[in-house]
Amino acid sequence: MRRRRAGGRTMVERASKFLLVVAGSACFMLILYQYAGPGLSLGAPGGRAPPDDLDLFPTPDPHYEKKYYFPVRELERSLRFDMKGDDVIVFLHIQKTGGTTFGRHLVQNVRLEVPCDCRPGQKKCTCYRPNRRETWLFSRFSTGWSCGLHADWTELTNCVPGVLDRRDPAALRTPRKFYYITLLRDPVSRYLSEWRHVQRGATWKTSLHMCDGRTPTPEELPPCYEGTDWSGCTLQEFMDCPYNLANNRQVRMLADLSLVGCYNLSFIPEGKRAQLLLESAKKNLRGMAFFGLTEFQRKTQYLFERTFNLKFIRPFMQYNSTRAGGVEVDEDTIQRIEELNDLDMQLYDYAKDLFQQRYQYKRQLERREQRLRTREERLLHRAKEALPGEDPEEPGRVPTEDYMSHIIEKW
Repeated sequence: MRRRRAGGRTMVERASKFLLVVAGSACFMLILYQYAGPGLSLGAPGGRAPPDDLDLFPTPDPHYEKKYYFPVRELERSLRFDMKGDDVIVFLHIQKTGGTTFGRHLVQNVRLEVPCDCRPGQKKCTCYRPNRRETWLFSRFSTGWSCGLHADWTELTNCVPGVLDRRDPAALRTPRKFYYITLLRDPVSRYLSEWRHVQRGATWKTSLHMCDGRTPTPEELPPCYEGTDWSGCTLQEFMDCPYNLANNRQVRMLADLSLVGCYNLSFIPEGKRAQLLLESAKKNLRGMAFFGLTEFQRKTQYLFERTFNLKFIRPFMQYNSTRAGGVEVDEDTIQRIEELNDLDMQLYDYAKDLFQQRYQYKRQLERREQRLRTREERLLHRAKEALPGEDPEEPGRVPTEDYMSHIIEKW
């Protein structure tokens, strides 16, 4: 009887140990997947950095159908950004496109020889070049709103050179090279996000809107509300204001407003104005060194790294639920928002196609180069094996270059 009980206890103990091992293994795999799983992300600054050889980027869709034709020169974006020289990255931050998160990545999450100095309690970081006390980054979190709150393309291109000349007068001897970058977002989501932000009290009324050397008059840019802000406004009120700068904001902030008389709506007919703004925004977007899409965080990270030859320490995080995502609107309202943002809808469709084609082109190019390297290494290995009378203990005996080329060609 005692033997049976002892044997029973032994079986129970073995089963318990086995269950503990299984449970422990499951927990370990869950933790491992959380850090390396392709569907999850550690993107916000403060997460753990993944290994350098870990491929975190999505595989290009082989069935993707191109909508627009772009020559190879528009797809190639491998710049020789010289941080020790006079090159400057200029970040055009459009409201509610995820620019705040991306801006923090630039100052906190890039692997640099001399990291940006970001001190607690300070809104700006010091981002100096490795070889001198001069900034390489023009953005909200490095230089502040030096050209005005959320300055657009028209303002930045006319303002940035002068601001940096005043900051670093010693650099006047050598002309700088400016690399403009920006982020775009799905127009409906961006519009809803801006409405919610305004509803909470945001105004951006300190924005300058400088164009052709002056700010718009109250008649050219009337306010949508009376008082200090527009807090508590309904979505219907937000959509009903004809002067709302949220309408087609992305096109307006990327276009050269000088072409259409700035904010003077009577300068040219409305239809021609819209077409000029859209074509200008497309042209400036193509000419930028880099642009990303809020909806594709990993691809945005990949293209930025390959464009500037800079690496982020931690991968970007894809937020699938945002404040705009929590807004429930019916189909009629969505259609109304799309109509109000028709130019933005066309620009985003164009930008998304260019973005996807650039990603596909880069990924395919990298894989082709990797296959070539693998093939060359394999041929070299076979050539070494085919050398007659090779003695591994005599390192001084090295075959000539002509002989090696002959062997490789033979294989």
